[in-house]
Amino acid sequence: MTNFTDEKQETVYEKNPVTQEQLQREVDYVRAQRILESMLDKGLISLSEFNKITTLNRESFSPALAPIMD
Repeated sequence: MTNFTDEKQETVYEKNPVTQEQLQREVDYVRAQRILESMLDKGLISLSEFNKITTLNRESFSPALAPIMD
């Protein structure tokens, strides 16, 4: 029989101030993605193109919040 313990793992977060440049990259990424989504909705680009451009946008803008926005 396996013994289970009730251990709580504590997560420690560091508070790092966000720079104006980082905020601007986030805003620029969101704007670029909205335009891209609009193009996809209108049939101007395919889903494959959308995914490729999204990857390029993530590389270009380096958004910190992109993983939670999907």
